[in-house]
Amino acid sequence: MAEDDVCSGFFRAAEGADLSCLDKFQDSGMVQFILGNLLEAPYNLVAAVVQPGSWLNWSDSQSLMRFIYYGGSVEFFFVCLFALIVLTVVGLWHRGIMWACVRGLEWFANGVGRLFAWAGLLMVLQQIIIVFMQRIFTRPDISFGFGIPLQFDISWFAEELKLYNALVVCLCVSYTMVQGGHVRVDLFYAGAKFRTKRVVDMFGALFFMIPFAVVTWMYGWFFLWRHLVTPNPSASDRLDLLLRKARLLKWNVETIGFSPNGFNGYFLFKLLLSAFCIMVILQAIAVFYRALLEFREGPESENKYLDKDTLGEGEEAFEGTH
Repeated sequence: MAEDDVCSGFFRAAEGADLSCLDKFQDSGMVQFILGNLLEAPYNLVAAVVQPGSWLNWSDSQSLMRFIYYGGSVEFFFVCLFALIVLTVVGLWHRGIMWACVRGLEWFANGVGRLFAWAGLLMVLQQIIIVFMQRIFTRPDISFGFGIPLQFDISWFAEELKLYNALVVCLCVSYTMVQGGHVRVDLFYAGAKFRTKRVVDMFGALFFMIPFAVVTWMYGWFFLWRHLVTPNPSASDRLDLLLRKARLLKWNVETIGFSPNGFNGYFLFKLLLSAFCIMVILQAIAVFYRALLEFREGPESENKYLDKDTLGEGEEAFEGTH
């Protein structure tokens, strides 16, 4: 940014100006970019709360485009980061608040996981029905219901099995982590000291889980909307460009299958990709908070408030095995 560029207005450019002073500050370097966006985050949060119609009124094409843009924007990222920093500072001041966050996040992960784990059973039952209908009754389709039944070709139900698998993978990922069910390649963690393990957990949550999920979200969000609306939004589009595209905006939900009579709800997989990112980010926060609290409180707080599934008395040796 040239030094002679004149700014006017702090958070937003004043009428007739092209550049706000905060934007000029953010463009002057990486550190200034981070500090400037953190400074702007409370303003953006308040603006979104007091003007919900500007991004939640989806009957207005410009409002929908704002929702699409801000969902994967730098502004949204820094609003979430600012809120996390504030919550962490408050939690450090009062541990009960941080423990409440841990319990709430793990309760959410367990609840969602335990619910959608049943998709695995549905997948098995549906596969059995498909085999029976094809091999024994030699039917080309399957119908459910009374009056006007739900009827699709057997190939539709066969391809739809992938959706159940995606439900388990995307929505049970946090639940599996709470239960200690993920496979890990353990080179030194098991033999490390208690507080060393907590440091490793905090480092992994901050520098592996969250960055991976955020990058996936940034691209997965626009990948989702490119299959829901037209003209297609892009992660590289600026807000002013998307608002110009809004003049031609219309819903165009993808219903194309890989075969003529096959499953045609593949937009659901894009939706599940975004849901997966949310689950991973929330679980990363829970992992970081739990590790931080256990680091401060010592070994006696290990697995405090942890809600783990059990196979019953006498089956402890088989719990948490892979």
